[in-house]
Amino acid sequence: MEDNHGYTFNTCLVSSITKALPKWRRHPVVTNDNSIMHYRTSVRVVPLLEGNESDISPKYKFFREQGLHPMRQLPSALIIGVKKGGTRALLEFIRIHPDVRAAGSEVHFFDKNYLRGFQWYRQHMPPTLEGQLTIEKTPSYFITKEAPKRVQLMNPSTKLLVVVRDPVTRAISDYTQAISKKSDMKSFDQLVFVNSSVGSIVDTSWGPIKLGIYSRYLARWLKYFPLSQFLFISGERLVVDPAIELKRVQDFLGLKRVVSERHFYFNTTKGFPCLFKSEGHSTPHCLGKTKGRNHPYIDTIVIQRLRDFYRPFNNRFYQMTGINFGWA
Repeated sequence: MEDNHGYTFNTCLVSSITKALPKWRRHPVVTNDNSIMHYRTSVRVVPLLEGNESDISPKYKFFREQGLHPMRQLPSALIIGVKKGGTRALLEFIRIHPDVRAAGSEVHFFDKNYLRGFQWYRQHMPPTLEGQLTIEKTPSYFITKEAPKRVQLMNPSTKLLVVVRDPVTRAISDYTQAISKKSDMKSFDQLVFVNSSVGSIVDTSWGPIKLGIYSRYLARWLKYFPLSQFLFISGERLVVDPAIELKRVQDFLGLKRVVSERHFYFNTTKGFPCLFKSEGHSTPHCLGKTKGRNHPYIDTIVIQRLRDFYRPFNNRFYQMTGINFGWA
């Protein structure tokens, strides 16, 4: 089912997970005839910190006392996209690994702050010890035209992580976030079509729609990096069973498999996986309140029109990555 080139699996819409997963022992909804990955996860509390540490800082204090000085390094791995695909979840999940250190906020270096220089970028990275990996996440890198070349100039061996999600669901999630900040926006149905008419063509100039044409942006990156330096992560699978995706991530980054199903529990209210403990938190916690928002109702005709629109682009993306994500 899974190899170095990719995997085939079926997905279920994130919007249905809240209703359909009272416990984390479910099978995905079968949407086509592809092979089915069965998700079985056991959950229990395990300590993430050694001894009686209350946070990460005492460990670094000890290292300094031993003459070891953490230093800021440019990232050797980047989470480059995609927006509303699950990049924040991936960052929070992987940074609990003791050999990973990550910038807490999106630095936007390769899109908005590149002229500030690499020294400026380095200062925004966390201190690391020898053997630790530095990661930074900014989803807009994936769609920024200049980003691939700029990243290559920093380090042609940079490992690139891309979290992708059914582009229809991703567009609705993008719109949901936007309308939460601007309540007087037009409805999704009006914005998705030219002339605000369901009978007209899909408006590919509208950001939430345009971003979902993943193959277009990946083609730019493949001019500068080989496919072997990319890891494509399913946003749906990251929600249903993060442990499976985190195993792939740790292998890709050359890390020991430390993060596992034992670190997660499923919050049925949010419809999202949460952590028992994480960097900076010694108690169970979920991602922020902006994650797991309820999507507005979208007419089924609009959904079908979008699925028809994205189908050829999705198939092209499957061919480019060697992965069938099973989007309807």
